[in-house]
Amino acid sequence: MSSYIIEGGKKLEGEVTVSGSKNASLPIIAATILNKGITKLYNIPNIHDTQITLEILKYLGCKIKKNHGKIEINSKNIIRKDIPEHLMNQMRSTVILAGAIIGRFGEAKFSYPGDCDI
Repeated sequence: MSSYIIEGGKKLEGEVTVSGSKNASLPIIAATILNKGITKLYNIPNIHDTQITLEILKYLGCKIKKNHGKIEINSKNIIRKDIPEHLMNQMRSTVILAGAIIGRFGEAKFSYPGDCDI
């Protein structure tokens, strides 16, 4: 494990940018399916899980725009109710999208979520 050793009587100063929480962002991104319009999100972490979730939304028919830390999701023209296996098995949390799809269309089709040996 890495560590920092600070010696001397000097005051520490600086700035740190903290990204948003993955566990908060994924359900919020999924909820954009229910909006049937444009949703603007800020401070979404740019990590594998959010990228895969946005790829699934694109597959469903959402238009995604990224600009300087803002993500704009237009879910007006969603045309699909299924999540393909190759996207579904990228991570466990993809299953949260199923609830939003069912909430909007009354049905969804998807395989088991991935990244879990259980």
